[in-house]
Amino acid sequence: MEYVFTFLEGIASFISPCLLPMLPIYISYFMGEEEENNKKAIINSIGFVLGFTIVFLILSIFASTFGILISKYLKYIKIVFGIIIILLGLNYMELLQFKFLNRNKGVKFNTKNLNFFKAMLFGILFSISWTPCIGSFLGSALLIVAKGQNLIKGIILMLLYSIGLGIPFVISVVLMEKLKNIFSVIKNNYKIIKKVSGIILIFMGLYVMF
Repeated sequence: MEYVFTFLEGIASFISPCLLPMLPIYISYFMGEEEENNKKAIINSIGFVLGFTIVFLILSIFASTFGILISKYLKYIKIVFGIIIILLGLNYMELLQFKFLNRNKGVKFNTKNLNFFKAMLFGILFSISWTPCIGSFLGSALLIVAKGQNLIKGIILMLLYSIGLGIPFVISVVLMEKLKNIFSVIKNNYKIIKKVSGIILIFMGLYVMF
């Protein structure tokens, strides 16, 4: 169940209100001046996804190590972790407000003449500067990793989170024109999507606690 929830958290991060509206801009970065070069855009999008995946996997290693260090207090830590994840869910539903999770500084990076390796660096910077935007779901995923106290499992969980966040980026590049209507539907139903996403976090918190 943890694997499914973590994957869904990645998808929910992608459709967050501060990230999805920026998608056309990111795709224009991937394409560069060659607007009809889909092959280049796909390669750059894969580099971008690989960049933030590397950072998330490194975070999973730290989270797993942290979980091992606190193993003596696991019974109590699970309750604390569960409460934190539930609070993140309530924040996402806007029933509570944590300003530090809702801030967005964006990415400052020279995207001119983007290639695979520059796109990968772009992805690394994205994972750092956009953390407040996707903080609720990323934080939840890392808490699950810490709770598991297993390095391999932690890496798999964060890999699933990255896949959930990354695959939509690549698919969007391939099917941009066909997905415009879908993006419009998502934008018009943000309130419902945020409530559903918040509920997923709350269920995840309860799962961690019990």
